[in-house]
Amino acid sequence: MTAATITTPLGQILRSWRRSAPGPLWLVVPLVLIVAIPVADHFLPPDIHLAHLLIVAPAVTSVVAGPRLTALIGGLAVASLIVAGAERGVLTTENVLVEFGSLAALSALLVIFSLLRDRLWLELLRARSVSDATQSVVLRPLPDRAGPVSIASEYRSAEADTRIGGDLYAVARASDSTRLVIGDVRGKGLSSISDTAIMLGAFRAAAHRQSPLPELVAYLEGAVRWGLAEFSESSGSEADVGERFVTAVVVDIPDNEPVVHVINCGHPPPLLLRNATATALNVPAPALPLGLGGLVDDSYVQATFPFAYGDRLLLYTDGVSETRDGQGTFYPLAERAAAWTDQAPGPLVQKITADLKAYAAGPLNDDMAMIVVQRDETPGSPSTPSRQQVPHHDRHHPDAAADGVVHSDGDRGPTHGPGRPHPHPSHPAGAGNNWRLAPKTAE
Repeated sequence: MTAATITTPLGQILRSWRRSAPGPLWLVVPLVLIVAIPVADHFLPPDIHLAHLLIVAPAVTSVVAGPRLTALIGGLAVASLIVAGAERGVLTTENVLVEFGSLAALSALLVIFSLLRDRLWLELLRARSVSDATQSVVLRPLPDRAGPVSIASEYRSAEADTRIGGDLYAVARASDSTRLVIGDVRGKGLSSISDTAIMLGAFRAAAHRQSPLPELVAYLEGAVRWGLAEFSESSGSEADVGERFVTAVVVDIPDNEPVVHVINCGHPPPLLLRNATATALNVPAPALPLGLGGLVDDSYVQATFPFAYGDRLLLYTDGVSETRDGQGTFYPLAERAAAWTDQAPGPLVQKITADLKAYAAGPLNDDMAMIVVQRDETPGSPSTPSRQQVPHHDRHHPDAAADGVVHSDGDRGPTHGPGRPHPHPSHPAGAGNNWRLAPKTAE
């Protein structure tokens, strides 16, 4: 991007800002003063002199106009003072000469002020345009659709005039599924952008591959831990490297199966919205937040939940669920969302956002991110399951619990003993819940 491509829009913004002033009405005040003061001096007693009020004319002009017009009004004010002094025959008196010098000097200072203000304004607009471009690269807007799902999102930063903070989300398409991540970096606002960029960069680099979800999350853990350590070392803040982490939920929505695979790394559970109910998808084996996985020797285990055609999945950060009202009560997200399960993703996000702002006791003081994903029925699909049908292998899978949730433990390898299921012969160790077809090779 060249300087010309930046300066031209900024100049248009500056001109539009000036045009937003009340049109020619703001010129009335300085022009009336410039004309009225010499006329009034002609009729007033000799001991009453109004010429010192002429400084108001260039002062008013400098507030809403540029340096050229300020200089013109200042010159007219000086000419008006000369006329007023000549009318009274006191042009060469010491009092008038002091007023003349003061008016000329102040007018010149106002011109300089107007010039510097315009330059600073352009620099501010230029910095904002660069900041907006940078933030849009780090936190890209989510598409309205990815595969067979429609998506709507909302993001609010805790710091004013910023579009990104400690919350994050992203979506990526694999060959036969849609993958999403929503997370919360420790901290908020601009101070957490570096950690946000590390997490999002790692997800975008790996999510499009057809590797199982546990392998993807393991990659994110390693990338985040390495990135946080490297950044802390380069910034000289190694002391807090163990205190920096990212809570996250990573989901995988297969195109041809009415299920959703979930791995939760210390994040608030997603809500499944269906038939005026909001059900929290609590995974049986939650993991530590990303960046802290090296503290334990454990693998990531995905849980599979029914996600039928027409169902909606609400992913959010604690900036939504932990918003308090005037009495300190947390926002009842599940209760409010259950009342709007018939809404499409876009209107649903708008309703929750508006309701959240009305519920809060004051301005939202934490970063907030929210995604609503809806499984849409694809017309002409050769094997479209019925709306409420759960796949046969989900309900009768050896690892399926009584609630129909499949708790995959294959990623931990062969395990034995009480409370630990034996690996199914058709599930090689590390295959997780991918029991449909062998993963396609990443392109």
